[in-house]
Amino acid sequence: MKHLLTGLGIGIVFLTAWLFLLSSDKASPVDDSSRTSSVSDDSAQLPQRVRSVDLSGPFTFAGEELPMDNFDVRERLDQELLRNAYFHRNTILLLKRRARYFPIIEPILAEEGVPDDLKYLAVAESGLSEATSVAGAKGVWQFMTPTGKHFGLEINEQVDERFHLEKATRAACQYLKEYHREFGDWRWVAAAYNMGGPNVRKWRERQRAETVFDLDINSETMAYLFRIVALKTILQDPGAFGYEIGANESYPALDRYRTVTVSESIANLGDFAKEQGTSYRMLKLYNPWLVSGSLPIRSGNSYDIRIPDEM
Repeated sequence: MKHLLTGLGIGIVFLTAWLFLLSSDKASPVDDSSRTSSVSDDSAQLPQRVRSVDLSGPFTFAGEELPMDNFDVRERLDQELLRNAYFHRNTILLLKRRARYFPIIEPILAEEGVPDDLKYLAVAESGLSEATSVAGAKGVWQFMTPTGKHFGLEINEQVDERFHLEKATRAACQYLKEYHREFGDWRWVAAAYNMGGPNVRKWRERQRAETVFDLDINSETMAYLFRIVALKTILQDPGAFGYEIGANESYPALDRYRTVTVSESIANLGDFAKEQGTSYRMLKLYNPWLVSGSLPIRSGNSYDIRIPDEM
């Protein structure tokens, strides 16, 4: 009897489930129609064309061509072009940020006599942001502390000029020109910036490499030059890769400010910001090199601090 009742109970459960599914199927034509209508409505979809990348070239870095007749070079560039062309969020952010950073970087590169293409090295290094790497490199140009200090940047607990875009860009120019005097080829310079000159010298000699493309080393440096060229290619002609960013969608340049020269220590930058008619947040955005809440100043020293005109 117990087994009979159990069997009846199971049967009732299955019958109930079957009736529910039957009623759902009867209603499904309406639901499916609604879904089909939504999917077929092109206006509700993000426009996207998924295709390979044109490798007909030519592709250059700082006026020096990549040997695209080399199948290995073609494939390595292809990988970086595809990786960045279809890395939508990151590429859109780069397109928005370039209006803020390039107008500051470009004239400094010209004044220092280095190729304009080196701005794409900064793109590859930091994504045009005041980034900090896991290794401790900081700023748009990703200087490590010893290198930054070597090229004249002040770095301490209150001030870190790796985050001062103009000063860091000039320091990067000196660093890059130093490598170019040694290697004589901007493609070698890019590799040296990524892994250090001593390492480039070591592996070039050990592997008897005549060009940077002959090296077989760590994957990061192997991809580095190709990443720079890929980013240059996309940022120079984003429409060719399906990106449409209007001028009003770019991040604005932080160029509306007045400069205050301070020669006495500031105990609290929040109080200072308020006295200057701005906020601590805005003060930090316009002066990212101020890395603590105070600014001690030695006798005879001074700093130029930017105060935004408008909040």
